[in-house]
Amino acid sequence: MNNLSNSLKKFVSNKNTVTILGVVLCIIILYFGYNFRINQKVSLTKVPYANQTIQPRTEITSAMVSYMSVPASFLVGSYHNSAEDIVGKYSNYNTIIAEGSLFYKDLVIDSTVLPNSSFIDIEEGYTLINYRVDMDSTYANSMMPNDYIKIYFKARNDEGKIMFGKFLDKIKILDVKDSSGRHVFENTAEARTPAYMLFALPEDFHLLFRKALYLESSYGVELILVPNTEELTQEDAVVVSTEEIKKFIEDRTQMVSKEEIEAKTDDKVTNEDVTNNEEQNG
Repeated sequence: MNNLSNSLKKFVSNKNTVTILGVVLCIIILYFGYNFRINQKVSLTKVPYANQTIQPRTEITSAMVSYMSVPASFLVGSYHNSAEDIVGKYSNYNTIIAEGSLFYKDLVIDSTVLPNSSFIDIEEGYTLINYRVDMDSTYANSMMPNDYIKIYFKARNDEGKIMFGKFLDKIKILDVKDSSGRHVFENTAEARTPAYMLFALPEDFHLLFRKALYLESSYGVELILVPNTEELTQEDAVVVSTEEIKKFIEDRTQMVSKEEIEAKTDDKVTNEDVTNNEEQNG
């Protein structure tokens, strides 16, 4: 027993032996550590993905969801890892979930918090106007949300001359909808015809806008939508300023009540007061 103990002590105390053992131990650690990291990189994780393109504001059904196995190292960001967390919810209003994409959490929302993009970022005190349009008045459906437009005013004055000028400027388009109230540009797989354009104006300009429409039949008023990049001219017309247009409208509607103006123009435009964005988004 003593001989075995002495032999072991000599073996361990030998510098060459210790060096060899250290090298072997390092190799073993490196080997297993390397394999562990490699396995981490190539180990497969099963995740749900969109097996078809999902348009904005679309309810996600089980038929839209499939599973695939991918290396864990490929998975980045915050994503859903179970179809149970996805089916029955909606794709967000501002995005398309591409075919083959994972269901990232910011792309999938509950219907109760699905916002109306028309009401987002409207300043307090502005009035949302839902103005009737068509393919011609939107330049063949080329006016899109977040674009800016100008509105020109054309009418016949008391002398029978045509007056023409820029009425409103730098108006941001909030949304364009079809006759069914669907967003025209949210679905890339379906052609939709514009029927309403939504934009917001301060209350005084909203009333002036309504008053201009009120004079449509008596003075032949036309409100012409123009992309912000273009300028219009009108031959054989008296060119007037915005202030002159405003005075022309106000002088001829000062004795008309707000209720009468709204009743007569509701076929062209409806509006909604936007004073609390949170209520609208809810």
